[in-house]
Amino acid sequence: MTSIQATNLACKIVLLGDGGVGKTSLRKKYFGEGFEATYQMTIGADFAAKRIKIEGWHITANVWDLAGQMRFKVMRETYYRGASGALLVFDITRPETFLEMNNWVEELIKNSNDELVPITLIGNKSDLRETSDFPVSHEDAVKYTRELSEYYKIDVQYVESSALTGENVKKAFEVLIVDIFNTFQANRDSID
Repeated sequence: MTSIQATNLACKIVLLGDGGVGKTSLRKKYFGEGFEATYQMTIGADFAAKRIKIEGWHITANVWDLAGQMRFKVMRETYYRGASGALLVFDITRPETFLEMNNWVEELIKNSNDELVPITLIGNKSDLRETSDFPVSHEDAVKYTRELSEYYKIDVQYVESSALTGENVKKAFEVLIVDIFNTFQANRDSID
């Protein structure tokens, strides 16, 4: 009987979206740091790493939480280099953050040497949907995800989450990590 040896893979994930959409809260929740009700603006970028196992591989997810305010755009550019995937986050209760998704995708591509990496779109603050006057509908987000997938010829996933309750936070990160792993495997197989 042969044994399968675990192999290591590191991936760089950039966490993108306008300021105040909950990127830092999502990252902290995923890394087991809990939820904080007070909002502290990320200046530049924040970093955390987590190891998970997929199909015998030990994967280290290096997550870079990038500042979402426009004044940090130039500073963000260096953090895109070497990105393996992106989590694009908008606030379900603030439609204007959803309308900025195209700008974030363009910034990602421009600063990743015009290479497209796996993307997961996250509609955050799902726990507040009922309290919002004009929330982004699930249907609109799914439609946008399909349009992105068709336009860029990649499979973009959509996940609704709540950093407050923890709903789908782990799923959002791990859907992307699995996509990154599958892309890595496909690229490796095409070389062999």
